[in-house]
Amino acid sequence: MASLTPISQSQPLFNKTQFKPISQSQSFSGNTQFKPFKKNPHTMVFPSPSSTGKSSSVGGSSAAGMRGKKNTAVVVSATAAATAKKRYPGEAKGFVEEMRFVAMKLHTKDQAREGEKEAEAPPVAKWEPTVDGYLRFLVDSKFVYDTLEAIVERAAFPEYAEFRNTGLERSESLAKDLEWFKEQGYTIPEPSSPGVTYANYLQELSEKDPQSFICHFYNIYFAHSAGGRMIGKKVAEKILNKKELEFYKWNGDLSQLLQNVRDKLNRVAESWTREEKNHCLEETEKSFKYSGDILRLILS
Repeated sequence: MASLTPISQSQPLFNKTQFKPISQSQSFSGNTQFKPFKKNPHTMVFPSPSSTGKSSSVGGSSAAGMRGKKNTAVVVSATAAATAKKRYPGEAKGFVEEMRFVAMKLHTKDQAREGEKEAEAPPVAKWEPTVDGYLRFLVDSKFVYDTLEAIVERAAFPEYAEFRNTGLERSESLAKDLEWFKEQGYTIPEPSSPGVTYANYLQELSEKDPQSFICHFYNIYFAHSAGGRMIGKKVAEKILNKKELEFYKWNGDLSQLLQNVRDKLNRVAESWTREEKNHCLEETEKSFKYSGDILRLILS
């Protein structure tokens, strides 16, 4: 799951005109000479033609001029096009890298090097979890993963089908963990408000807003594979005698499973417009909020 503490990002090809227009009263002389502007080899300065259409000889050379007025110039910058297109952080590596960049900014400094958020809770090392609170966290987490997997299986939008059977699914593993707790004599609670609220929100998004849904899909699975594993290890050390739950185990090489899903996410996002990509990124903070509400159950 995501951290306890939880974005928006084009501009026209030319933001500022690089051209000084020639007035309608001006016409080009057939003898006009074009001379390069020496200070910048990539910039060309074109002298304006005579307003009378006549040419005058200066030092043996023919030049167009204007009587009683200074020559005007049209400056064409060869670098304008190169700087016109805005690049988004991570864009060169694919859209998943854009999502990762935005997510990292929503961490605190002690959680991630790129983190910018103020800490709203003590670091995990100082947590005092309880078994009852941890059970509530696991139950609500399973409710969310059940919903995610059902949405992907049903595939209201064709791209969702790309994410079936990725190897990252957690519902079955959580079912095994809850059964183990039951065997230890613990009562398994019903899903609570944080999990139910998030699951309902995901269901609603999935039916009308695929870009936002994909944002949550990415953050839920990838956050659990990173920070979620670290949290699980710390909690197990404190209250489970270091037992490793199935929630934190994957069949196969996790790094390869994650890479496979990255590739799928990047392919899906290739068909999105820049506006749709930005819309997806803007949903990141909500993903952190909902996941953080569930994570806090560990301390309840």
